[in-house]
Amino acid sequence: MLRLGTGIGWRPEIADAVEDMPGIDWVEAVAENVCPGHLPESLLRLRERGVTVVPHGVSLGLGGAERPDEERLAALAERAEALRSPLVTEHIAFVRAGGPMTASERLEAGHLLPVPRTRDALDVLCENVRIAQDALPVPLAVENIAALISWPGEEMTEGQFLYELADRTGVRLLIDVANLHTNHVNRGEDPARALDELPLEAIAYVHVAGGFERDGVWHDSHAHPVPRPVLDILADLASRVPPPGVLLERDENFPEAGELKGELDAVREAVARGGRGRPDTGRIAAKAEAGEAKPDTARATADAIRTDTIKRDATEVDTERADTAGAASGAGAGCAAGVRQRLALAQTAVLSALVAGTPVPDGFDRVRMGVQARALAAKRADVVAKVAPELPVILGARYRPAFLAYAQERPMTGGYRWDALEFAEHLLSAREPRDARARRALRDWWLERSGPAPRSHRPTVRLARATRRVLLRR
Repeated sequence: MLRLGTGIGWRPEIADAVEDMPGIDWVEAVAENVCPGHLPESLLRLRERGVTVVPHGVSLGLGGAERPDEERLAALAERAEALRSPLVTEHIAFVRAGGPMTASERLEAGHLLPVPRTRDALDVLCENVRIAQDALPVPLAVENIAALISWPGEEMTEGQFLYELADRTGVRLLIDVANLHTNHVNRGEDPARALDELPLEAIAYVHVAGGFERDGVWHDSHAHPVPRPVLDILADLASRVPPPGVLLERDENFPEAGELKGELDAVREAVARGGRGRPDTGRIAAKAEAGEAKPDTARATADAIRTDTIKRDATEVDTERADTAGAASGAGAGCAAGVRQRLALAQTAVLSALVAGTPVPDGFDRVRMGVQARALAAKRADVVAKVAPELPVILGARYRPAFLAYAQERPMTGGYRWDALEFAEHLLSAREPRDARARRALRDWWLERSGPAPRSHRPTVRLARATRRVLLRR
């Protein structure tokens, strides 16, 4: 088992602080923000002095109804090789829906959304994970996510779902204890029960992060200090098994280096506190290293879960389900098309309600769906401001209200950079902003970036650009 130690999420804003911080054994970088051919100098220096770098993907959508995109998988593999990483990680989530499978427009969430804990969704997830494993040059670990909403009609707890996933695919698990806390507050799920049910020997490493509570809803912000309840869950996990690695995540509102070091010290103390309460530490560590059975209580729980989950009452299984199970039992067999299509329709209905204003599907909490929709729009505005920082400068205080109004009418159908261009085009088509100087600056920005390459001075390109300018003035 790979022993990572204590790490921190590498972000450009804190790169210098991370390099200078003592006791950092490894870092994690958002895979989509790293270019293999132009690795940041900070990451190169860390890697050369022996610090492990792990790419952490956010856009595969392994829990989605479609098979993983080959280009995204190839990009993740390329980053793993460029960083000489011992593993890569992704999320148990869906991030897009729609498309040919549902005969509807493809929608992007711009965020990680929970998959239903049903057997259909598990079958699809397992096949998607296997596809990813086959395409990657190093082992894959997948992360449990935080959620504001719950799916109706779920058939498994989070622990049972993760146990089955790891058992059927051999995938490693990235356990985020902050997400366990989030789901405790938002969905009433017991973190201790989830830990009871997990295959602890499958844990690759652990995430720790902060958040905040507002109106009874916990927001996993990664922009606030780690609260005591999250550290307590980390200690509980460490009392069961020595975590191979623990990593502090911080994505926004970065504090001074001293405060980050204080948070890392608190993380280390929680792990040590849990370890002091772990019975027969040496025996359990040896079992985990060997990939053997879990401690007796966890083993009994896991065995009971597996028996309960796998056993199927034939009288409750319809013909299609039986056909699916028969097909899946064959070597290399994939999910039946009907299974993927059912999941596609369900996820499209949910995502459309969140980003396109369609009715909330039956069984979902409408208040929580509204909270999630507003959170998605706010994150979308924040990320567009990061990938296109000129927009908030050009628009000033008008940027955020203008973008949120745009987001209510225009769901995201591509990436964030494309979203920024469409937002600018939307404003210009409405002859916004009213200030002529700001509108001219916005038009120049849009023209500079709307083509496949920066501005050209060739006559034909200049003519095309002038034509677009005329059209935008109408």
